[in-house]
Amino acid sequence: MNRSMTVLSAALGLVLAAGAAAVPASAATTAAPRQGYVASSYEGSAAEQANNEAFYEAVMKSALAKQEATPFLKAVTVTYDPSSAPSFAGEIARSAQIWNSSVRNVQLRAGSNADFRYYEGNDESGSYASTDGHGGGYIFLDYSQNEKYDSTRVIAHETGHVLGLPDHYSGPCSELMSGGGPGTSCTNAYPNSREKTRVNSLWANGLAAAVPAAG
Repeated sequence: MNRSMTVLSAALGLVLAAGAAAVPASAATTAAPRQGYVASSYEGSAAEQANNEAFYEAVMKSALAKQEATPFLKAVTVTYDPSSAPSFAGEIARSAQIWNSSVRNVQLRAGSNADFRYYEGNDESGSYASTDGHGGGYIFLDYSQNEKYDSTRVIAHETGHVLGLPDHYSGPCSELMSGGGPGTSCTNAYPNSREKTRVNSLWANGLAAAVPAAG
């Protein structure tokens, strides 16, 4: 099935009915790339990096608030809602599986009361991660870009922003956060050892903050 034929309005209608906090802009109203999956050596502006950090912080805050109810868990669970990106359901699930097998201090689970959401549609900026700055965030998946690049890699890359990783487009294919830098032939969807260590470190600190010290 050609993803470009999927009707975005239906997906957005479901989200609006559910009262989602953040809804992606259409291609017509999107002015510039935002942490997108870029085939370039460009490392991103300070504003894009700030947006990336805000998304991570918003998701962590939401996940840790829920974690307080189950402090005995050894990993923070981040809940995502894939319902507004049905064309990419398989790739989203695969991306979550990759991250869950790669890191130990945070785990991704599909479910309601989500910490972030996935959307799909057409956007000249390509795929990107974004936050509204008030605890609501989303990942937008562009049809044409996901036909050009490996979708699982694109989604795993954008999910890396949720977990706190910045873009590094000049990196090699073995580096997930190099995004589209290595070109369309790169299909690696796994974070490298440095990226795994960074995510584990970020979420270990969050877990420590969520679990009160004994005594």
